[in-house]
Amino acid sequence: MDADRIISMEAVDKYFGNFRALHDINLEVSRRERIVLCGPSGSGKSTLIRCINQIEHHDKGRIIFDGMEVGAHTKGLDKVRREIGMVFQSFNLFPHLTVLENCMLAPMKVRGIAKPAAAALAREHLEQVRIPEQADKYPGQLSGGQQQRVAIARALCMQPKVMLFDEPTSALDPEMVKEVLETMIGLAENDMTMLCVTHEMGFARSVAHRVIFMDQGEIVEEAPPEEFFAHPASERGRVFLGQILRQ
Repeated sequence: MDADRIISMEAVDKYFGNFRALHDINLEVSRRERIVLCGPSGSGKSTLIRCINQIEHHDKGRIIFDGMEVGAHTKGLDKVRREIGMVFQSFNLFPHLTVLENCMLAPMKVRGIAKPAAAALAREHLEQVRIPEQADKYPGQLSGGQQQRVAIARALCMQPKVMLFDEPTSALDPEMVKEVLETMIGLAENDMTMLCVTHEMGFARSVAHRVIFMDQGEIVEEAPPEEFFAHPASERGRVFLGQILRQ
């Protein structure tokens, strides 16, 4: 395996009952690469990234993460998941814990980091996402955009090799979207390997190395953003861009 490659998906299929959610997915991701996955609702984007950390188990093909093949019966799968940060549409913060405690929990419980070191790590990443002053508040005291930035900081506290984002701004009011996207741009500037499912095409233009367009469970086309937005190769891509850029 190429030393610079961190994710490889080879002929991956995923079914939900008789419905084929992913069909013959072939994808390679290099370290420090930033990829945006876009496409209409139900096209398989979220399923694809959920298969990478095996929240969803694929049915056919191979997925290799950092040299290790992963699947439903992989021994040590929890160790693989520690290296993959995931940020969802919903923030999934523990309401009874402070922001700082939310960020400290996984490093202490999963990585065995001592409480003082976990607290220092949490404060470092809250600083990184520009909300250090919120450390002692509870999630219910924060705006949606602030809660999503806490969720990003919490994922970063596990010091992952890859960050996966599943439509991280879709549950936010428009005025809160900007602050979350700015946080993600900051991660990109620090060379974090990222796969992001999003309809934020401005983010794709400015941050992505590659845009992957999916439809009906397939990768229809992939290209650098300037090429995809100027000259989409497929009719499905042209229709999608025509619809989303008019919004």
